[in-house]
Amino acid sequence: MKNIVLFCAGGMSSSLLVNRMREAAASIGYECRISAHSIGAVKSLSQEADVVLIGPQVGYLIASVKSVVSCPSEIIVSLNYGRMDGMKVLEQARGLMGEI
Repeated sequence: MKNIVLFCAGGMSSSLLVNRMREAAASIGYECRISAHSIGAVKSLSQEADVVLIGPQVGYLIASVKSVVSCPSEIIVSLNYGRMDGMKVLEQARGLMGEI
């Protein structure tokens, strides 16, 4: 089962997005774990991740995130984050993992 980990400024705004992503995954029968955390926890919580996505508000930290994670990582597309489009963000994660 794939582990998708999101990081944002405090972990709060991405919590709603995680719920939407879980709904999207369930609607297509895709089994995965999705969680959201504060960007401060990236070093300790990204080790088990298959993909790391960070919120646009902390996008300036992408270089430092990439330096500590061993999996694909990317900034969530701002439009999809703002719209809380769980399916689009799930597709972004799956694309980074080479699944679609």
